[in-house]
Amino acid sequence: MNIHEYQAKKILSEHGINIPAGQIAYTPAEAKRAALKLSARGPWMLKAQIQSGARASGHFISHDAGHKGGIRMVTKISNIAYETAQMLNNVLVTEQTGPKGKPVNKVYVEAFRKIKRSFYAGVVINSSISAITLLISGVVNRDIVNIATAEQSKILSINLFAGEKIAPEQIKQILSFLDLDDSYYEVMADFIAKLLHTFIECDAKMIEINPVGITREKTFVALDAKITFDDNALFRHPDIAYLRDDYEEDERVLKASKQGFQYSEFDGNIGCIVNGDGLALEAMDILKSRGYETACFLNVRGGVEKDKIAAGIKIIMTNPRVEGILINILGGFLRCNLVADGILAATQELGLTMPLVARLEGTAKNEAKAILEQSGLPILFADNTTEAVEQLIERMEVNS
Repeated sequence: MNIHEYQAKKILSEHGINIPAGQIAYTPAEAKRAALKLSARGPWMLKAQIQSGARASGHFISHDAGHKGGIRMVTKISNIAYETAQMLNNVLVTEQTGPKGKPVNKVYVEAFRKIKRSFYAGVVINSSISAITLLISGVVNRDIVNIATAEQSKILSINLFAGEKIAPEQIKQILSFLDLDDSYYEVMADFIAKLLHTFIECDAKMIEINPVGITREKTFVALDAKITFDDNALFRHPDIAYLRDDYEEDERVLKASKQGFQYSEFDGNIGCIVNGDGLALEAMDILKSRGYETACFLNVRGGVEKDKIAAGIKIIMTNPRVEGILINILGGFLRCNLVADGILAATQELGLTMPLVARLEGTAKNEAKAILEQSGLPILFADNTTEAVEQLIERMEVNS
């Protein structure tokens, strides 16, 4: 689950990380009142609140919104309402939203903080080595994925395993990487400790502060913030789950969430339905080794009913990127015959216009296979994930 910048900053502040003073606003008049409350003279930062990076370099679809992006510095109080009106009820397009963009229905008014330099700080789950990875870079206001791909030397990665704390020598390594002297040791150690504590305590999957500002007083301040939470752990954090913004969620993501499923989209052309993260990663790795990428993953997790399985399959089938479907289920609590019934229900409503390969292993496996064979649907069966991937690729290549 993702949240807005102003929500992420509030969480960081609650865990001791400095943020600029700010206030959310839903109308131009509210924005002006917020600005006056924050500072009598300004300047102020005005930020469109959509769940996307690259807002500053984005553009609004409406010509009435001017040529500025979704993050603007405003130096005169008389301009606050005008700039806010340009943003609200307009659609902001960034490199992360795609051409459809996202509608802006609220802005964050923030007191401007003067800084002398800045850096990027992020924390992510590194599932390949079962570690938490701390990412540091001197490059700011750019997509970290692009930097990691094209300019790896500009990112410092530090892996921390279960129960492991950041070590003094690693703090010194960060300072050296950012060309900061030892006078920053205490503030850096405190900042990193609080960042990691926030990540663990909130069951986050990713935290980005891009950028972290360094003031003349040698303090650090989070000038922007993004947090993604583990949906599987939200039951432990009802206060965080409450922050979900249904208007921001992709329609398919929202539908999957309401069924209790975990859904993720990527840039490939194969849709995968699994009932476990391990099965998802296995399928992704095999597909990649064959030169293919996934369009989306739907993790149906534990025991569910036929209608929910059908709803999940329809989510995959209605993704326009999907050209083939791989179903990889290890039946236990989830009975394979329920998956088969769900496939039938979904295809009866939508039809089956693309290759579908099913690997169903476990409880009621034979019953499931019999159900699908008797249906007359052109479904292929496999005994393992590798065989399923190979059959799907072969069928897709024949159809192309």
